[in-house]
Amino acid sequence: MMANEANRLSLSLAEIIRGRRSVRRLSDRPVDREHILTMLEAARWAPSPHGRQPWRFVVLTRPEPKHALATAMGKEWRRQLALDGLDAATIEGRARKSYERITGAPVVIVPCLYPVGLDVYPDAARNAAEITMAVQSLGCAIQNMLLTAYALGLDCGWMCAPLFCPDVVTAALSLDPALIPHALITVGYAAVEPVRRERLPLETLVVRFD
Repeated sequence: MMANEANRLSLSLAEIIRGRRSVRRLSDRPVDREHILTMLEAARWAPSPHGRQPWRFVVLTRPEPKHALATAMGKEWRRQLALDGLDAATIEGRARKSYERITGAPVVIVPCLYPVGLDVYPDAARNAAEITMAVQSLGCAIQNMLLTAYALGLDCGWMCAPLFCPDVVTAALSLDPALIPHALITVGYAAVEPVRRERLPLETLVVRFD
């Protein structure tokens, strides 16, 4: 265990929240299965609308499914980048980095929205609000995973690419069509220390405090 990983074991919750960072480059060091299960257990306790827990998680550790996923997503991303008018060299460079990021991660977790069982209303506005609540709760579940991973000495990267091609992800992984992929969470040990972005001051974020 590296020194900075051992130091996290005694961190307070506030220190874990502030210490968590987004890491793009992970080493090929394996991640213990028990660590993955601990992350998923933390996600299980996130708040959710009506307590329905409208999320499911796909865990990829073998090279073959990670390759299939990265290849399928890369093909679709190339198409979308071409629509944006980018030149071929830029498109290939971005696609290659994305492929390497997914296939190079020891673990990839795909959080999926699972709206089956949510309340259904007779009007579109409340149905839309129900889905928004479910998406918010999925974010809470992911944050639980990220904080737990950091406390365990791991680092993660949150990729939102599945939002732009959920059907591609579903097909590549042969998932139930009821599952809606929302993110890719790469999990492992940092290969390099990331550059962290400055946070906005609290007085900027709080727009009213009566």
